[in-house]
Amino acid sequence: MLSRRGLLTGLTVGSVAALAAPGIALASRPTRSITLLDIHSQQVLTAEYWREGWYMPDALARLDHLMRDWRTQEVANIDPGLYDIIWQLQESTGSPEPVHIICGYRSPTTNATRAATNAGVARNSYHVTGQACDLSIPGYQLAGLRQQAIGLGAGGVGYYPRSGFVHVDTGPVRSW
Repeated sequence: MLSRRGLLTGLTVGSVAALAAPGIALASRPTRSITLLDIHSQQVLTAEYWREGWYMPDALARLDHLMRDWRTQEVANIDPGLYDIIWQLQESTGSPEPVHIICGYRSPTTNATRAATNAGVARNSYHVTGQACDLSIPGYQLAGLRQQAIGLGAGGVGYYPRSGFVHVDTGPVRSW
């Protein structure tokens, strides 16, 4: 039986060319490595999650743990395509700083609580399915990060300047 991670990994590998940002040749890179900082735990992780055409399961598991619901500590399988989006943003901005993760996975309980008290939280959020991340990159203007994310054409992009983050997800291409 094919696991969710196996299915997502296969689908993501098959569509990786569609995710390529202008000027970044994903297929020609032998490795992909990202550095993330969970702003709640202050945990920093650098992980080479993709090597020579394959996602690295151990690295994905470490990244998934960092992207856990910081309120409940629940860990979920994150769509590897989301890591590709984050990698492309880190590459395209040229920032040596870790990508700051404000919110990765959000458990159904956490999401329901947040949606009940905050009109900006979707009841059917991609955070719950491990397909979304709210992030920022220190030293890089938020408006520029938004433009970089939109330029990828790889999913949803939300702009929250008052809250200090950009939302990215692997859902349909759209922006708000």
